[in-house]
Amino acid sequence: MNKVILHYLLKGFIQKFLIVVGVFYCFGLILNLFEEVEFFKNLNVSLLTPLMLTSIYIPSLVIKVLPFVIFISSLWFMLAIKDNKDLLTIKVFGYSNIKIFFILAICAFLIGWIILFFINPLTSNMAKYYEKVKANYSRDVDHLINFKRDGLWIKEKLENKQRFIYSKKIENDYLNDVTIIHLDDKSNFLEKLVAKKAYIKKNEWTLYNVNIIKLKEGMAVKTYDEQYNIISIYNLNKINNLFKNFDTMSFMDLIYNFEKLLDIGYGKRFLDQSLHSLLTLPFFLFLMTSIAAVLALSNLNKRNNLWMTVVGLIVVIIVYYLKDFSLALGQIDKIPLILSIWAPIIALCLFTFIGVIQINEK
Repeated sequence: MNKVILHYLLKGFIQKFLIVVGVFYCFGLILNLFEEVEFFKNLNVSLLTPLMLTSIYIPSLVIKVLPFVIFISSLWFMLAIKDNKDLLTIKVFGYSNIKIFFILAICAFLIGWIILFFINPLTSNMAKYYEKVKANYSRDVDHLINFKRDGLWIKEKLENKQRFIYSKKIENDYLNDVTIIHLDDKSNFLEKLVAKKAYIKKNEWTLYNVNIIKLKEGMAVKTYDEQYNIISIYNLNKINNLFKNFDTMSFMDLIYNFEKLLDIGYGKRFLDQSLHSLLTLPFFLFLMTSIAAVLALSNLNKRNNLWMTVVGLIVVIIVYYLKDFSLALGQIDKIPLILSIWAPIIALCLFTFIGVIQINEK
């Protein structure tokens, strides 16, 4: 009988979870589709293109709101078994409120890890593909920038020429081992700059120890300059901001390629924030289920269901606000960054611990 009840609880909970995920996906699909259609309205593409891009972009958004999704799923399931008297039947067979809570909360916790190890790598690759396709159709396609395993690549469209920049690594305010090639409008070679490093804090870059190769009368002429200045549309801040997209950074990439990502120029703070933010997901799912259990199982009166649902939604919104506020404090160094990510988890643990003890007495 215990296995039957356990199967009933897990099956019902997961069914509710998948339904809510599906609703959020469809809702996001409809809203984002309008944005994609607006983007492509002046381009010669079929409706399938914005529809396809929207369908692969929404999963990463659903993962972002997964704590909210799991809260609604948990509250819906627990209110349902309370209203149809299944809760009383389950209790007759020795399942207390605390035991029901732990079954559902641990299930949510495991769902979090499954998503991190198996779903998140897929959604990250989908987000990368989404950005790549959008970049190909972008009006700003002449200005492209990309981090690859061998370093940083930049393409700029200048007034009368094109510029291609390669650097092995970004370190502090500098690009190291920089190669810059200038071509004319017809892609003919103009000059090549090879510098030991380049200061890129501002849009006026300063190159150091520069070997300059230019074509004069069909002959390559090589000169040397200790400092050489160029004007770029990019600076360090703009380059960093272009790569603060957490959706394209998977949990597995961060675990196995952390040092490699550092080597090619990603900032340690950005990677730490990405990694720890993802690590908090299973714990947030566990705690959101805890809040739902406290609200649903604290009172068996059906008349309180609507009130409890409204209170629960308000609590979750407040949690999201405090989570973002705490992270913002960490980003501006008011508190340590790692602490700012985990502080909401610690605070919620204390809050839900008291509530779980109370529902165990019901």
